[in-house]
Amino acid sequence: MPRRRPRALREEQALSHVGGPTPPFRIHGLSTGASLAVHRIEGLSRGSSIHPGATDRALRRYREFLHPPGRRPLYPQEAFCSCSWCSFDDVRHARDVLNEVLERLPERARGELGRLVKPLDALFLRRTLPDPFAHRRPWRARLWLYRRLADRSEWG
Repeated sequence: MPRRRPRALREEQALSHVGGPTPPFRIHGLSTGASLAVHRIEGLSRGSSIHPGATDRALRRYREFLHPPGRRPLYPQEAFCSCSWCSFDDVRHARDVLNEVLERLPERARGELGRLVKPLDALFLRRTLPDPFAHRRPWRARLWLYRRLADRSEWG
């Protein structure tokens, strides 16, 4: 049997990796194992809000909303479009996605992601104002995130 040249072997290997699935990326702040668990949940989810990359996007959006300079109150604004990409404009939707992923994760990965989200939740409560009319909206009043004032620009 003739020997195969190294160049031919390298080309074969390169071609075999082109069409394969992309490896999961690591979510900033999570271990590789927890990131892989999140990737599995996103890949297996049939819901419209959880799709590959949604957890990382939701976590980045939540951090971005909570870390502008200054001490002024923040007001979440509702998304103008309900598509899965634009709905992250509403930081409350991003937090809802994180909550849904937290419910589906195994215990260890849930603990890791929970340790990232818990201080952000405390900061959200500190930087937003309570809505005095939340009791009039019973469909949203059950969620603590929606009992905060909203509908103004996030930047003042």
